[in-house]
Amino acid sequence: MRVLLVEDEVRLAENVAAALREGPSFAVDCAEDGVAGLHLAENRCYDLLILDLMLPGLDGPGLLKKLRSHGDRTPVLILTAKSEASSIITLLNAGADDYLTKPFDLGELIARAKALIRRGKGIADPVIRRSDLEVNTVEQSVSRSGRLVDLSPTEYRILEYLIHRPRVVVSKRELLEHLYDYNWEHHSNVIEAHISNLRRKLEAATQEPSIETLRGRGYRLL
Repeated sequence: MRVLLVEDEVRLAENVAAALREGPSFAVDCAEDGVAGLHLAENRCYDLLILDLMLPGLDGPGLLKKLRSHGDRTPVLILTAKSEASSIITLLNAGADDYLTKPFDLGELIARAKALIRRGKGIADPVIRRSDLEVNTVEQSVSRSGRLVDLSPTEYRILEYLIHRPRVVVSKRELLEHLYDYNWEHHSNVIEAHISNLRRKLEAATQEPSIETLRGRGYRLL
């Protein structure tokens, strides 16, 4: 999954980005002001936007308002130092999906981020099931027909993205954009190898097909 973090406190941004990369293995792009954040949000595809309330150039509410006015429905988690009920209500009414008041626990932020991404894709349960395949997004574990499937971090991230989009053909470019940050071009020649390894491991459990390759179009989880 790919996250945009818009936060002008450099150390906080570094800590949050590191936690998201090391915990759930999200790809994270960062912006230090609202103008840069808006540019990234409008020109790249994200699964979640984490947005500070007080930003230079363009503040959080202003950025959020512009995104929602353009029809962008990306889930938004607000980081705010304000705890007044009126401010929180205003943010939620403006289109924010959730908020955290500073200071916050990084573990809670990760849990809320995962929940918002699932909700944005229409999935409430952290354990996602499709036929005989089960993906636990909290434990980051995978089983098929009750047998544990040992995946590499990248293989897991590919499977998690595909299972969030059942029956949808996902292009190689889309996978790259959601698995890696803005330097994803450096990884463009390895997706096929990861898909091949993932398919082999999933099919070893039951000998049943798992991922379909549609030449020139992309991949689909069966």
